[in-house]
Order: sequence, then structure tokens, then C-alpha cells
Amino acid sequence: MTPKELLKRIDQKSQILQSKRPLSAGLVKKLKEQFSLDLIYNSNAIEGNKLTLKETHLVINDGLTVKGKSLKDHLEATNHNEAVHFLYELVEFQKRQTMSEQLIRSLQQLIVKDDGAGRYRQGDVIITGSKHKPPDAFEVPKRMQEFMIWTKKNFNKLHPVELAALAHHKLVNIHPFTDGNGRTARLFMNLILMQKGFPMVVILKNDRQKYYRALEKADKGHFEDLGKFIAQAVERSLNIYLKAFLSNSNAKEKLISLSELSKHSSFSEKYLNLLARAGKLEAHKEGRNWLSSQKALDNYMNQRERKRR
Repeated sequence: MTPKELLKRIDQKSQILQSKRPLSAGLVKKLKEQFSLDLIYNSNAIEGNKLTLKETHLVINDGLTVKGKSLKDHLEATNHNEAVHFLYELVEFQKRQTMSEQLIRSLQQLIVKDDGAGRYRQGDVIITGSKHKPPDAFEVPKRMQEFMIWTKKNFNKLHPVELAALAHHKLVNIHPFTDGNGRTARLFMNLILMQKGFPMVVILKNDRQKYYRALEKADKGHFEDLGKFIAQAVERSLNIYLKAFLSNSNAKEKLISLSELSKHSSFSEKYLNLLARAGKLEAHKEGRNWLSSQKALDNYMNQRERKRR
């Protein structure tokens, strides 16, 4: 479903991140705030919310009202913020697997907060712009029971990224609620990933059409594009975390290009690039260029030397 090389690279970067834990409390707090804001803004924007990223920040952090934006846009931001905090609490305080229909209903209830929130839809729905027809309302309870059985059965069988991608699709495919299905599915996907030790993942507003096309292909039984799309989002989050750690640990040491780093070592730029892509050299990709440091290269050399002994 997902390119093996991509999953391998994700696993290697995840292992590097795990080896650096515990990260400093200040760094973790900063990253949580950044990812929470990005998730709330992008996830809401995908569904049509008109707040900008800066306006979303002002609404959820300063409690300000943005002139010219609807009450609905404001409530979606504050409600989603509450749901994200709930998600972090689940991951932090629930050490065991936390998967249930009630959990999904609670997430949706926090996001929507209307009279029907937290309850499965009572009528049939049509998804605007999609050829997919969700199951009839009377089928939803049974389909959700089957979905939770599948999730628990595969929780420790599938690769976490593939599990998250498939679970996301299954949930939006059922479309169990009248409103908030996409936002709920993206939060549930994040719960799976975060319980497996991955950072929060954000599906970007600018990737909305690519995201929808991948879901439509998955509706037809073709999951390759969706698996790759979610995996790339996971890798993007890992890159941000690793860059933050690398920048924090090398605050006094300037990050440089691999071309520059190769001038101070016996390795070519091409070989350093291979090490970075494989996750063996601590590095961060900006655009098409990898950045690293002499300290990171020294760490790699020391590890290689220890393995030879």
C-alpha cells in the first residue's frame, strides 16, 4: 500500500527522534503549540473555514473576535482547539490503547457542539463533490462496531502509518455523523499515530485536492495514493521535530549544507545525502537541500566506529 522505502525512512527518523527523548520541556511545549495551531487551521480550512492562520491564533490564544468572519468560523476554531487538547490528554495519561466508539463520538461532540453532536446521524447524506455514497443511516451503528473491531485487531499488526491511513479512510467512508466527519477522522488518525510515538500530523489546506483524490481512489479499493499521502505528511512532521531538536542542540553550531559539510570530511556530498535520506545522519531537509552539522557528522562517525569494534 505504502512505498516500502518511504516507510523505512519514516521508521529510521522515528527511531532517531525516540533516541533523543525526553526532549526539553520548553521545546516540547513550543512544538505542541505549533502543531496544534497548524492542525486546527488546516483541518478547518479544508472544510471551508475562512479564518487565516494568524486569525486562528488570535481566536484560540487571545480570545479575540475577527471582524468580517462568521460566528461559525470562530466557534469551529475554539471547539477544535478543545478537541486537540483532549487528544493530547488522552495520549499523555492513557498509557494503554484507547480505542472505542465512545471516544470517536466524544471527539465529534467537542468539534461540533450542536444538538445532535456525539450521536450517529439519523438520516442519509450526500457528500458534495464526491461520487461516494455513505451507507444508509440504519447501517451506521453496525458499520462502526465493525470498524472498531477492525481497528483493535490491526492495532499491533499493521505499520502505524498504514493503520492510521486505512482507519482514516474507513471512518470518513462510513460518514457516521451529520457534521464534522473529516475533522473527527483526522483527529482519530492522529490519536493512532501519537499513541505509536509519532508526532502530530497535519494535512495541509494546500493539499486539499490531492487529499480528496486519494480518498476517492481509496473508495474504489485503490489505497496506494492515500497511503503515500499520509506517509508523506508523517515524514513532514518528523522532519519538523528533528529540525527543532537539531537546531536546539546545535544552537551555537550553524547548520550547513551537505556540500559544505563534505569539504570538511572524507565523504562526498552524494554519500552524505544517502546517509541523511536513510536517517543515519541527523539532518533536516529544507526545500530540496539537506542541512546538517559537523557535530551530527561526528556522532555518525562515532557510532560507526563503535559498531566496528
